[in-house]
Amino acid sequence: GHAALPVRRKPRIAIAATGDELVAPGEALGPDQLPETNRMMLAAQLADMAVEIIDLGILPDRADALEAAFRTVDADLLVTTGGASVGDHDLVRPALEAAGATIDFWRIALRPGKPMMAGRLGDAVVIGLPGNPVSAFVTTQLFVRPLVAHLAGSTSPFPATRSATLGEPLPANGDRTDYMRAALRDGAVFAAAIQDSSMLRTLARANCLILRHPHAPPANIGDSVEILDIA
Repeated sequence: GHAALPVRRKPRIAIAATGDELVAPGEALGPDQLPETNRMMLAAQLADMAVEIIDLGILPDRADALEAAFRTVDADLLVTTGGASVGDHDLVRPALEAAGATIDFWRIALRPGKPMMAGRLGDAVVIGLPGNPVSAFVTTQLFVRPLVAHLAGSTSPFPATRSATLGEPLPANGDRTDYMRAALRDGAVFAAAIQDSSMLRTLARANCLILRHPHAPPANIGDSVEILDIA
């Protein structure tokens, strides 16, 4: 019997991959090229949310092309992957600034995902994710999904961790928060042996991430650890 209800429109999320080495899945690979998977992965990570995805495609490693693409973005959130580090071809930050963006922060104390950046471009929030797929996945879980949930009106947008029993020892952690790919088996959680941020196979086999706080001491079998479910 209500005559009116408060509603929100779906947030518009523009996603762009950057890099001359990238080609669309299924296309022939040239020398030093590899299939681009991040746009598909990020869209899948947001598939359960009320969003409108705008696919900006694969953008080349050219400052003028990046700037031109960023100037035409009409979205609530622009998410880029790649080009966020400090190499000669990492042009996303200067191209964003040339397009009129302000960068609020760049590089965070996180593993994987250190080169992440955030800022604003006109009315849009900008999140620049690393190009390595595991880094892009983790930073999407921790930053992009909560931001999208907030834009959609959620009052509790942040992911919740829970406790699990460790099935094998873990070494002491360094000075960055670490989210380790892991799997729950037989009532215990086991970290993947390889944690390199380019390894999608270990991410595909994981169903959770073990949260290790900065300077955490070594952990033993049977210890309680925080995990974030991802599957």
